[in-house]
Amino acid sequence: MELFLKMYLPVYLLLYVAAAFVLPTYKTWKRTGINPVTFGSTGSAHDYIGLVMKILIALLFAAVLCFSIGGEVYQYIVPVEYLQAVWLKITGMALIHIALIWIVIAQHQMGTSWRIGIDEANKTALKTKGIFGISRNPVFLGITASALGIFLIIPNALTFFTLLTTYFIIHIQIRLEEAFLAKEHGQLYLEYTKKVRRLI
Repeated sequence: MELFLKMYLPVYLLLYVAAAFVLPTYKTWKRTGINPVTFGSTGSAHDYIGLVMKILIALLFAAVLCFSIGGEVYQYIVPVEYLQAVWLKITGMALIHIALIWIVIAQHQMGTSWRIGIDEANKTALKTKGIFGISRNPVFLGITASALGIFLIIPNALTFFTLLTTYFIIHIQIRLEEAFLAKEHGQLYLEYTKKVRRLI
């Protein structure tokens, strides 16, 4: 199983980034002519979160590559030996694949409303049906579950740090988006928040 994971995890991460970010971004741009990536480089709290998210993705890739290379390289990111259980790795594998399917479904249901960050220039429809009737932030839920899954598969200091930071940075971004959506959609959004939980 160890050898399989060393070969499979880098491939999975590439597919994950492609399916969860690159493809829906391209599809939205192609359909609308709008760039759905709204994070910039102004130094605002919103743009800073975008930078941190990019760093977290890079750290996940670094952790997976260290694991795949193995040997002394992997020891530098301090693997947690007592969590090296097969059942945890299987649980993690199941979690990352369920999370990816969940994210792809959520993005499909968002359609041309898909954005990475807050789009103040272009009004988008408020999605409340399908997966959005279960979670107000299904993509963020999927991203958090993915980070947890990677940690369970390769538990070490770097994947733990990535998981913890992902959780907190996502909750900050969610609150920024909630303030924006309350202003954008008013009572309709406030009623939605009473019916559907923030994550699950």
